[in-house]
Amino acid sequence: MPSAESTGFDRSLAPAPRRSRPVVLVVEDERDARDAIATMLEDAGYEVLQAANGREALGQLADRNGRCDLILLDLMMPVMNGWDFRRKQAETPAFAATPVVLMSAGAHLAVVRAELNAAGHVTKPVELSDLLDAVKRHCP
Repeated sequence: MPSAESTGFDRSLAPAPRRSRPVVLVVEDERDARDAIATMLEDAGYEVLQAANGREALGQLADRNGRCDLILLDLMMPVMNGWDFRRKQAETPAFAATPVVLMSAGAHLAVVRAELNAAGHVTKPVELSDLLDAVKRHCP
């Protein structure tokens, strides 16, 4: 096989190695909302994981050895709600440092955000542009 030098290929012109896309886990029990958020984030260049409840989200994180850049978390879900998920997340060293942005329709969302030590919050119904702004603020 010819070497790079013998073919005249200049390595300095080769593209830089691609950094992997930031990974966002969307935890939302309403399928249509989850799909809309995932599509918007994928179109913006993020890799998106999806879970319908906290238990599924913990499984997604475990499958990736905790590699996730941001979690968008609904609070009111069946099986495992957002509060229980945050408790389990905090107890698991591989997941504990991953920032969380809450998504909920509560009047006291700022208080809940502080209680759950979340990085941010957006109020439902979610404006996709507001959500994308929150993701950009908290995701590298």
